[in-house]
Amino acid sequence: MPKLGQEPIRRAALVAATVEEIGAKGSLDVTVSAIAKRAGMSSALAHHYFGGKTDIFLAAMRHILTEYAAEVRQALAGATPDTRLEALIAANFAPSSFEASTVSAWLAFYGLAQRDPQARRLLTVYHKRLGSNLRHALRGRCADPAHVAGVLGALIDGVYLRAALAGTGVRGSAQEVTRVAHALMTKGTDNGL
Repeated sequence: MPKLGQEPIRRAALVAATVEEIGAKGSLDVTVSAIAKRAGMSSALAHHYFGGKTDIFLAAMRHILTEYAAEVRQALAGATPDTRLEALIAANFAPSSFEASTVSAWLAFYGLAQRDPQARRLLTVYHKRLGSNLRHALRGRCADPAHVAGVLGALIDGVYLRAALAGTGVRGSAQEVTRVAHALMTKGTDNGL
């Protein structure tokens, strides 16, 4: 088995340190120097691997999104067509998404996406994948899967952001979103949603 070089190890350490540092600060008001120090390396090495703070942060968000995608795939692997929607909703409220540092990274990411084209593109990819998964799960279960998927995607993000900002966690949120999903599927657009 080939040996893993230092670059991937150092990159992973910088990504983890970025999430931890943002979590400690609660915002993107961190420096590359502080990130590098937390990772146990020089800021010059951090700049060498990533360039600047935005590049390191985007790498950290790609890592978080990769972990999220793995949770979604795992949840969907055991789902039947009838339970796919519920599994997808539950995966969006997994406990790992509510670790304090991850919450801070997500909140900073939404803010950064308003002004940075790369962050906006990454957020758009996340939203499109969520919408696609929801539409697929809703196929054959309601009259307008695209509309219901849009409402559910907004609801998932909104519930997550509110719970994250309140620091209350999401106990019961997946069940509540599932209840709304079933109401939307049975009533469709007749109820004005």
